Amino acid sequence: MLKSRQLLLKEPSVSTHEPRIVTEQGLDARVAAIVEPVIEDLGYRLVRTKISAANGCTLQIMAERPDGTMTVEDCETISRAVSPALDVEDPINRAYHLEVSSPGIDRPLVRAEDFNRWAGHELKIEMTVMQEGRKRFRGLLLGAQDGAAQIRLPDAADGEKDTVDLPLEDIGEAKLVLTDDLITAALQAEKAALAARNQTEELAQDNTPS
Repeated sequence: MLKSRQLLLKEPSVSTHEPRIVTEQGLDARVAAIVEPVIEDLGYRLVRTKISAANGCTLQIMAERPDGTMTVEDCETISRAVSPALDVEDPINRAYHLEVSSPGIDRPLVRAEDFNRWAGHELKIEMTVMQEGRKRFRGLLLGAQDGAAQIRLPDAADGEKDTVDLPLEDIGEAKLVLTDDLITAALQAEKAALAARNQTEELAQDNTPS
C-alpha cells in the first residue's frame, strides 16, 4: 500500500463553475448536459452522471457544494430540481430510478482543482488513449499542472522513472482509493467546511437589519 505524504487537504477553491475535464460519453453525456445547468443554477457542482442496471435502471447523479460538502437536504433539493428537466427532455427511454448523492470519500476526480486538492492520496486512473504503453495506472497523486496529473508509480523497476505525467484531457476515469489516510483527511475537510459555512451564516444573520 502506498503511504500518503500529505494527510490534510488543500483548501478547496470556491469556484462553482470550473469546467469538468473528465466527462461522460454517450447517453451519460446527454443526461449530464441536461442536468448540469440546473445543478449549477442552484449553486452546486455536477461531479458525474452514470446510468446503470441497478434496480432495473438507475440514473446516479453525483454532485457537491463548491466547498466539497453535500447533505441529504442538498440531494433532495437537486432531485426535485432536475426531475422536471429530465421529464421534459426524456433522455432515457424506459423507467428508471433517480439517485442523487455526494461523490463519497473514494470519489471521482473530474476537475483540475480536484487533482491538486487531493494530492498526497492514492488513486486509480484509466486513460482513453495509451500512455507509457498502457491505459491503467495506480499510484500516489502528486498534483496537476500544465494540463497533466502527476502520479508516482509504486511498480516502477529499479533505474526507471517512478513518476508519470498523464494529460487530463485524456483521462477517462480517475478515482481515489479508499485508505485510512483518505478517510481521516475527508472527515477533517468536511468538518472544516461545515464550520466555515456555519460561521458565514451566523455573520450573515448578525448583519441582517432587525
